[in-house]
Amino acid sequence: DGAQIIGLDQHGEVPLSAVDHSGVPTVLVLGAEGSGLAHLTRERCDVIAQIPVLGGTGSLNVSTAAAVALYEICARGANL
Repeated sequence: DGAQIIGLDQHGEVPLSAVDHSGVPTVLVLGAEGSGLAHLTRERCDVIAQIPVLGGTGSLNVSTAAAVALYEICARGANL
């Protein structure tokens, strides 16, 4: 408790940039490449976010998604 849990999935509910993660510690959860977040893992998250990708790329590999997400979260001053 006391932290916001953000699950990252290519079919997320909102863009990661729209998630307000100020004021509380943030936990970032990433799933496996291809299958994404497991069902029970998704249920434990406060929000499921996505990284919008332009062009023909359907999704990012997990290491690239992690790097982009950490940059986005840290650039906005979140407490990881």
